[in-house]
Amino acid sequence: MTAPTTRRLTVAQALVEFLAHQYTERDGVRHRLIAATWGIFGHGNVAGLGQALLESQPAAYERGVAPESPGMPYLQGRNEQAMVHAAVGYARQSDRLSAQAVTTSIGPGATNLVTGAALATVNRLPVLLLPGDTFATRPAEPVLQQLEVPYAGDVSVNDALRPVSRYFDRVTRPEALIPAALQAMRVLADPVETGAVTLALPQDVQAEAFDWPEEFFADRVWHVTRPQPDAGALAEAVHAIRSAERPLLIAGGGIHHSEAEESLRAFAEATGVPVASTQAGKGSLRYDHPADVGGIGHTGTATADALAREADLIIGVGTRYTDFTTASATLFARPGVRFVNLNIASFDSHKLGALSLIADARAGLEALTRELGGHRVEKAYEEAYGAAKAEWEVLVDAAYQTGAEDARPSQTQLLGLLDAAVGDDDVIINAAGSLPGDLHKLWRARSRRQYHLEYGYSCMGYEIPAAIGVRMAAPDRPVWSLVGDGTYLMMPTEIVTAVQEGININIVLIQNHGYASIGGLSEETGAERFGTAYRFRAKDGTYTGEPLPVDLAANAASLGMDVIRAATVAELRSAFAEARASDRPTCVYVETETADTVPGAPAAQAWWDVPVAETATREAALLAREEYDRQAAGRRRHL
Repeated sequence: MTAPTTRRLTVAQALVEFLAHQYTERDGVRHRLIAATWGIFGHGNVAGLGQALLESQPAAYERGVAPESPGMPYLQGRNEQAMVHAAVGYARQSDRLSAQAVTTSIGPGATNLVTGAALATVNRLPVLLLPGDTFATRPAEPVLQQLEVPYAGDVSVNDALRPVSRYFDRVTRPEALIPAALQAMRVLADPVETGAVTLALPQDVQAEAFDWPEEFFADRVWHVTRPQPDAGALAEAVHAIRSAERPLLIAGGGIHHSEAEESLRAFAEATGVPVASTQAGKGSLRYDHPADVGGIGHTGTATADALAREADLIIGVGTRYTDFTTASATLFARPGVRFVNLNIASFDSHKLGALSLIADARAGLEALTRELGGHRVEKAYEEAYGAAKAEWEVLVDAAYQTGAEDARPSQTQLLGLLDAAVGDDDVIINAAGSLPGDLHKLWRARSRRQYHLEYGYSCMGYEIPAAIGVRMAAPDRPVWSLVGDGTYLMMPTEIVTAVQEGININIVLIQNHGYASIGGLSEETGAERFGTAYRFRAKDGTYTGEPLPVDLAANAASLGMDVIRAATVAELRSAFAEARASDRPTCVYVETETADTVPGAPAAQAWWDVPVAETATREAALLAREEYDRQAAGRRRHL
């Protein structure tokens, strides 16, 4: 009998080689599971994973000739959190079928991953985290950047990643890498389990050699299946839909992840059921499809929210039902309203006391369409929501109207100008501030991946690195990162990466001198915009003096971007056209008019629960509490 062959490599070298041979497959199409590795090196990973990635580069850069050749492309980042954001943007644009890894040193490099890991896990998006860790063999303690915990000798700062990881392991022996790596790939490729996956790698173990079985490095394909709905549950769901007079479908991010947009369109056209969308699900139908009624919930359209309040059946497809979607449990107000939840995850499908339909979104929608057998809602219902949709589009047109060409644009006018400048394939990226609400209400999504809003974690700083990841996943699609001054100041660092790699993202940098969104929320909740403006401190101790003399456009230029300053409507229109035509990373800088009117649903239809002080001395807080108590009375449990 021939003895099994082995290869002597360090743990880091073996892990890099293993990752280069992992694939996903869905519908007969194969994708590389770990397409590249981002890294910032320090003493905790430079001689381990850093050395291994160096050895892998020649093979990695032959991939332009032979895409299936081994090797692991390396990407240099500037901030560990930002590298995770870039990897997450890549994974989302890749429909979760391809991901990227991120390696860091120990200590602050590792803990900088926590925010990005939380974002990935909250949004159910795959990313592999490979932080260095302190010595497994403990030759001396404490070593540089080691956290000493008196009650536990095996704790390191990397344990902060446990609650935000879908899988966590610390590889303290070389042979432990084999089961740990296989479990990591299983979770990354599983649409139910996926999120941040962490393999903590002690710096001594990374450099330790071991005789690895050659089978460990063979090509491995992780099949992403499309589970079909249970026949009994399907029959119940069909009966519920047939019995409903005013059904409403809510499209969540699972529609996009499953590539189920065409199946949703077929369902809507066969049944006449209107479709509202969450932030993650927007674009599941084109904005001009007759069944598309726009965003749902706190930041939704008046059309969708009115339908939600009157619906007797909610069909949730691929949604987690966050508080923004449900208007903090006040939106679905009709007595006796029922829910049918189609979701690949049992955890999400059982929410709100729903009839649970556990299945892949595409497979489930196709089954529903087939079993409904020509069932259609009443014509009067279609006509009513169609008329409401038309009225809403008139409001959007009015919000986008620019007026004088030499005037300073408002934020909504900026969105109108951008809408006119982009094509169907452009991607719009945002995550935080006042823009998500405006975009959810107003943006006219024209293709399945045009609208890229990270609103599960709503993380300031996501937008610029995510744009890099999206552009890497879709190099032929123009990408626009929309950021306010507050978000820009959080994390502009990856501009340098975009310039270095020649990734021509477009940044729309909106200067409005502070946290506009939280300023508005502060005013509504009795905090009177305290601490939300970027201004000099006044004599009374508040930040109500003159605006700060910062020049963010100059900052972006100093990091290597081409910068176009636009002060007027006409200049902004021209700037968007110039940026889209450019082959270099370009920033469009604009100071917007602060007074702005955005159409929306009445507050009673789309409340958001932000608790207000129960006792206060200032009148603003007292009045805000009265309104809070009134709105909170409308909350209900759906059982």
